[in-house]
Amino acid sequence: MRYAAACGALVILLASCNPAHTASTTTQNKAQSKKVLIVTGVDYPGHKWKLTAPVLAKAIAADKRLEVTVTEKPGDLAKENLGDYDTVVLHFMDWEVPDPGAKARANLKRVVKNGTGLVLVHFACGAFQEWPEFVELAGRAWDPKLRGHDPHGKFTVQITDSKHPAMKGLSEFETVDELYTCLAGNTPIKVLAKARSKVDGKDYPMAFVLDYGRGRVYHSVLGHDVQALANPAVGRLFRNACAWTAGLEPVDG
Repeated sequence: MRYAAACGALVILLASCNPAHTASTTTQNKAQSKKVLIVTGVDYPGHKWKLTAPVLAKAIAADKRLEVTVTEKPGDLAKENLGDYDTVVLHFMDWEVPDPGAKARANLKRVVKNGTGLVLVHFACGAFQEWPEFVELAGRAWDPKLRGHDPHGKFTVQITDSKHPAMKGLSEFETVDELYTCLAGNTPIKVLAKARSKVDGKDYPMAFVLDYGRGRVYHSVLGHDVQALANPAVGRLFRNACAWTAGLEPVDG
């Protein structure tokens, strides 16, 4: 009886050491690997992108399937290899400089329509002020005619669709951030999270999704500063967003 048990254990051990088994696992891991490009480099002066971009990148890269690259040149959106990335994360806003230009706009539109994912973080809702069509890609866009946001402070984010795969592992949470009230647009969206303004008592979307051609778009206005992005729930939210828009099932943890 002991001999049979020992042989069984040996078979399992040999199977785990089998080169073919190892190669199969490696191939499987590579198949699950997705490339994420974070585009940052310019923003409203109150948004310290040099501090927040590394925190955002770390939160996303906690999913080992996601290979994160950061560029500080929004003009890179015009590069022909943009479609090599599975998801593009916009973490910039053209406050003091023109947006990346017509070629970048057309290229971003093209790759997302062809299946590249898109994630927008915080003030990226205003990344292309010179491009009216941006609202169709972003779902909602910053309207400077509206009240910007509640005073910076603590508020509760409520999950409105806990069954959506991009919201896996997320439940109602508190954060210290800017509760944006400045989004406008009529593009059809699916709201996944909301928060109630202490100023006017209305609910505003904190995260929503939409399809653009074959591409998945995830837009969240959370992430004002390092404290906001270091919130574990917010980090998970953007990690899930990148996995889902890249075509992966978000994982636990």
